[in-house]
Amino acid sequence: MCGIPQAEKLVSSLNVDKEGFLRNLSDWDIKIAEELARQSSIELTDAHWEIIHIVREYHAEYNLTPVTRVLAKIVREQLGSEKASSIYLMGLFTGKPTKLIAKIAGLPKPNNCD
Repeated sequence: MCGIPQAEKLVSSLNVDKEGFLRNLSDWDIKIAEELARQSSIELTDAHWEIIHIVREYHAEYNLTPVTRVLAKIVREQLGSEKASSIYLMGLFTGKPTKLIAKIAGLPKPNNCD
């Protein structure tokens, strides 16, 4: 098959906003997450998935995407303080980690992100 890889075709056909966040949370799946991560030059590892699952569980319970402080708190509670640091999260998700985590997890952009 020539041209755009299948996953990229799938992502480009999704209903996303101008920043690439999914408009319909039900469109998300693992392949979409992997492609969104790839577009941000990230290859998802088990460490990434730990954080993605935590954020998705939080959203499922509270119908909110956690902001940075809340994310740090729940990561600290579930994975320990070494994984709750901004340095650790920025090492996994460069730039603005909370915003990128939400995007890859198929969730709305957190309220505190520009």
